[in-house]
Amino acid sequence: MNALKNKVQLIGHTGGEAEIKEFGEGKKKASLTLATNETYRNDKGEKVEETQWHRIIAWGKQADLIEKYVTKGKEIAIEGKLTYRSYDDKNGEKKYITEVVVTDLLLLGK
Repeated sequence: MNALKNKVQLIGHTGGEAEIKEFGEGKKKASLTLATNETYRNDKGEKVEETQWHRIIAWGKQADLIEKYVTKGKEIAIEGKLTYRSYDDKNGEKKYITEVVVTDLLLLGK
């Protein structure tokens, strides 16, 4: 049950090209956004579609796969964990960021 404490699974389409950063000793990081869609009917019976955007971070082999195969609009499935961080912007205001750090990646679609 330990593995279930912080686990996220998402299937969606990428919102743009991944940003790839390389660090010393061959370490690589990929950052991208992923859109997930949910469709339901409201109280009036109207079809409503909601899109949620997620920040995705991948390291190492997962970053290599993203760099090589993932382009804007590509459908992917990811599994990972939620992470939170904060920083002070140029006006001194604290900003908070939620990200999903990828542990597994599956390429879907064509």
